[in-house]
Amino acid sequence: MTGIVLGLSAGLSPGPLLALVFSETIRYGAASGVRVSLAPLISDAPIVAASFWVLSRFSDTGRLLGVISLCGAAFLAYLAWESLAFCGAEVQAAPDRPRSLRKGVLVNFLNPNPYLFWFSIGGPILLRAAQAGAVHVAGFLATFYLLLVGSKVVLALGLGRSRTLLKSRLYVYTIRGLGLVLGVFALFFLLEGFRYLRGG
Repeated sequence: MTGIVLGLSAGLSPGPLLALVFSETIRYGAASGVRVSLAPLISDAPIVAASFWVLSRFSDTGRLLGVISLCGAAFLAYLAWESLAFCGAEVQAAPDRPRSLRKGVLVNFLNPNPYLFWFSIGGPILLRAAQAGAVHVAGFLATFYLLLVGSKVVLALGLGRSRTLLKSRLYVYTIRGLGLVLGVFALFFLLEGFRYLRGG
């Protein structure tokens, strides 16, 4: 139940990865949005391992999270600029390779939220689950990622069906609107990075 609740909450809550799911689905189709949705399955493994390593060896994690936030802000600003500069495209396959999975992995890996989650919530839950047995660990991880990834996949597929309606100015303005959302997240990450570095 913990995995279901936390996974669904993380999957449906607004964030840069969800905004990227929408953006890639609109620009390149549902398959690209699904690939972005799968990003946590790749990026979270080293995040979980690194979190356990850092927690066991370092007491001051503020500087690390600050650097991660600043890197995330830079990459999100690039994605925002890319979307804001969008001037329209054919509904068919784009001439450039979308590299949606790579974008999703980078956004998620440079997002401080997974680090904060595994430092403060996921890690302690896994430790308690490990005391109860490996089945409980597998159950928590399976349900958490099934709901986290599955909810984003469902949203991408739903948006992909209405993609034919997003043409002309509405199509372009939707992409640019998502670019503004990514830009807001970039600013938020920038401010969070400075706050962490100042020890706030």
